[in-house]
Amino acid sequence: MFVGREHELAELNRLYRKGGFQMVVLYGRRRVGKTTLALQFAKDKPLLAFTAKVQSDAMNLARFSEEIYRFSGLTARPGPFATWDDAFVYLAQSVGDRQIVFLFDEFPYAAQKNAALISTLQIAIDHHFSHTGIYIILTGSNQGFMEEKVLGTQPAEGGELALGEKNPLFGRRTAQIHLAPLGYLEASRMLPDIDPIDLVAYYACFGGTPYYLAQLDANESLDENITRLFFHKEGLLFEEPLMLLRQEVREPAIYSSLMSAIAGGATRSTRIADRVGIDRTAMGKYMGTLRALGLVEKVAPYGESAKTSKNALYRLKDPCFAYWYRFVEPVSDVIEQDAGELVAHEALASDQLATFIGHWFEEIARSWLVLQAKAGALPFVPVRFGSWWGTDPKRREQDEVDVVAGNPRTHEAIVGECKWRESVSVAKVLEKLRLRTHLFPQYQTFYPMMFLKRPLDEKGRAACDEAGCRVVDAGELYRER
Repeated sequence: MFVGREHELAELNRLYRKGGFQMVVLYGRRRVGKTTLALQFAKDKPLLAFTAKVQSDAMNLARFSEEIYRFSGLTARPGPFATWDDAFVYLAQSVGDRQIVFLFDEFPYAAQKNAALISTLQIAIDHHFSHTGIYIILTGSNQGFMEEKVLGTQPAEGGELALGEKNPLFGRRTAQIHLAPLGYLEASRMLPDIDPIDLVAYYACFGGTPYYLAQLDANESLDENITRLFFHKEGLLFEEPLMLLRQEVREPAIYSSLMSAIAGGATRSTRIADRVGIDRTAMGKYMGTLRALGLVEKVAPYGESAKTSKNALYRLKDPCFAYWYRFVEPVSDVIEQDAGELVAHEALASDQLATFIGHWFEEIARSWLVLQAKAGALPFVPVRFGSWWGTDPKRREQDEVDVVAGNPRTHEAIVGECKWRESVSVAKVLEKLRLRTHLFPQYQTFYPMMFLKRPLDEKGRAACDEAGCRVVDAGELYRER
C-alpha cells in the first residue's frame, strides 16, 4: 500500500515536467520507502531500474548490462560491458532525445565495490547525460556514504554538515530528498481500520517507517503484533536497531549504548557520557552522527535555542527505536531464550507503557497543530512550535507545558495540556493552563487547548467552552486521514 509522500512526489514530477537532464539524490535509512517512492513516481514513465547488490563489481556491472539491454529491447545481447563508462555511454546514445527515468537503486553497494564509480558517473554526466533527457534517481540507505560521497557533504562535530567541493559529484544534483519516516497522520493511512485511540498506541510503538507498518497484521491485536514483531527472536524488529547501526557506523556497540542510556533517562550530554563510560569530549561526534541519522534529537524549551540552552536535552527521535530501547533491549537475553512472550506480557501490562504512549501523544498533538496551522484552521498563524520545561519563576519549582505554539509578531500563543488517561479533572487542567501563561511574557493573547484520549462529557465540554478552551481528542487528531 502506497500512502503519503505527496510533497516528494510533487517535487519529483516538477523536475520531470521541466525536462532535460536531472539528477535526484534520494536517501534515508533502510526500510523507509525510498524504492517504493521512486517506483511510484516512475510508474507511468519510461523506466530503467537497476538495484545494486552487496556483491562483486563485475557481478553488479553484468546485471546492469542486462538491464540496459532489456530496456533497449535487444534480443541478441553481446555480453556485459567491459566498464561502467562503456555502459553509461551506451545508455546515453540509446536514449537520444527521449525522456527516461534511470533509477540506480542502492548506489552505495556498487560504489563501495568500485572506488572509481563515482568519478565515472561524474564524467558520464558532464560529457554524455547532461545533453539528454535522462532523469537519474540515485538512492541509498547508507546515509553517511550518500551525504559524504554523493552529496559532497560530510558530518562535522555537533551534527552540522560542511560542504565538500572536492567530491566528484558535488554540484551535479538538481535536487535531493532525505526521506524520513511517515508522519503520524500519513502512517495511520496504512492502518485504515484501526480506532484512533489504538492508532496513537500503534504510532508510539511502531512509528512511521512504512516497512514496519506493512508487517502489522490487521487480524491481530496491538499486543499480539508487538509480541510477534519485537519479543520473538525471529521477529522482524527484534534486532532492527542493531542491524541499522551496523550498517551505518563503525562502532555500533557504543552508539547503541548511547541510545540505551537516553532511553533509560539520561538526557544530558554529561550524564549520557558517564553512564556509557566514554570521554565527554567525544560526545559531540557521537551525538552528531546519531542526529544526522535521524535517531536522536536535541531539543530545548520553547523559546530557547537547542545549541545554546542550558536546559537542552537529548531524546530518541523515532518511536519504534524508542520503544525497542525502552522495553525490548533490556530483556533481549530473555527473548533469546525463547521466553519472549513472558517479558512481553510484563511490558504490555506495566504502567510505564501508558507513560511511554503519553509522551508520543504529546508529539502527535504538536504535529497536529503544525498541520492545522498550514491549513489556516487556527485562530492565528503560529510559526514556532514546541514544549516548555524549567523552573517556574513565581512558584520556584520545576514545571512543564506540553504544547506551545506562538507567533512573536502578533504576540499570540497556544498553550496546551495533554492527558493520555481515561478520565481527567477538567477544572485542574483549566487552572493549570491559566496559571502557566506567565511563563511566556513575550505573548499577550493566549488560546488554551486540551488534548485528551477520549471526548469529554457534557459537563466537561461546557466548562471548557466557558473558559474558551478548545478540546481535541484522539478522534479529532485523526479526523482528516
